[in-house]
Amino acid sequence: MNYLVAVLPDRIRAEAAYVALEKEGLPMEQVAILGKGYKSADEYGLIDPNEQARKQAKLMATWLVPFGFAAGVTFSVITGLQTFAWAGELGNHLIGGLLGAISGAMGSIFVGGGVGLLVGSGDALPYRNRLNAGKYLIVVKGSENITRQATRILRQFEPENLQGYDAPGTL
Repeated sequence: MNYLVAVLPDRIRAEAAYVALEKEGLPMEQVAILGKGYKSADEYGLIDPNEQARKQAKLMATWLVPFGFAAGVTFSVITGLQTFAWAGELGNHLIGGLLGAISGAMGSIFVGGGVGLLVGSGDALPYRNRLNAGKYLIVVKGSENITRQATRILRQFEPENLQGYDAPGTL
């Protein structure tokens, strides 16, 4: 499955481009307009980078928090440090494990969330920003022949950006 995304500056051009695609006989169930008064980015399924970052941080936390706890206990046992004399030997090991678990949670938030926010969004974030700025997107999905025909038609409307994508996992 191929995708073609055109960024148009206003609603009039977006509607004119949509009508031109319809006149050329493209299957309209494969054409969508995104923008004010039409589908939103969420309705269309454009990835929200913040949501992806949260999912990545939770995924990393499931591994890093228990690993951090085990590493904290192990460090405490190996070094034999008595940082908190009032807690006793077992208490110090548990506190070491708790501090290790907290470190694991911080790592999942900073690495998982930060990296997920920066690289997990792909081109979705710039498209979301353009929608927030009042621009319109025409999205055509289909075979290579359909997207090639749509490219030829959409170029007439001088889009700000015209980008084609090949969906992963397709031949």
